[in-house]
Amino acid sequence: MKVAIAGGGSVGTAIARDLHLSGHDVLVFEQDPELVERRRQELGVTWVAADACEVSSLDAAGMASVDVVVAATGDDEDNLVISLLAKQEFAVPRVVARVNHPKNQWLFNESWGVDVSVSTPQLLTALVEEAVSVGSLVRLLQFQGGAAHLVEVTLADDSPAAGMAIADIDFPRDATVVAVVRDDRLVVPRGDTVLQVGDEVLTLVTADAEASVQGLFIDR
Repeated sequence: MKVAIAGGGSVGTAIARDLHLSGHDVLVFEQDPELVERRRQELGVTWVAADACEVSSLDAAGMASVDVVVAATGDDEDNLVISLLAKQEFAVPRVVARVNHPKNQWLFNESWGVDVSVSTPQLLTALVEEAVSVGSLVRLLQFQGGAAHLVEVTLADDSPAAGMAIADIDFPRDATVVAVVRDDRLVVPRGDTVLQVGDEVLTLVTADAEASVQGLFIDR
């Protein structure tokens, strides 16, 4: 897979390193030429000293052949522009954007070309809630500009879903269980998988169906 990363700071560099070690073809855009020269000695990825907000720079670097773009600069405005150009000018199939300031989260949606937005403060909050919350629905990630969410719930003793097979739970059409974590072990969910108290259930759900899913897992 070919991945283009906009931003050669600590975040972009860490992503580039991990993807490179996983065998992906990685291209990194960074405006600071001195930083580019230093990074080239550290990582075995392709570096481009250019502004990723300029169409000509993206075109010259071969953005049209990229599978995924990660807008990971420290500036939300730049990340939005990069996302929009990647999607509209080069038809990149998947665009992931970093949200630096939570107040700007609402902008990172399909109209700006963003498929998945990642807000570090929001993610940390969700992880804290996930670690301490039993019997409550916690949003971990959002997709399609907030139209769909990955949510997690740890089943409490009084959960209506405890002791039921997944196939017997009346899930709305816009929701599906994607994983169950039981005793620190991943359980691939099937129709006959019986949910137990203490299970961490991860569900992909649209915003409209979230309330219904909450009612299935949590006793009100």
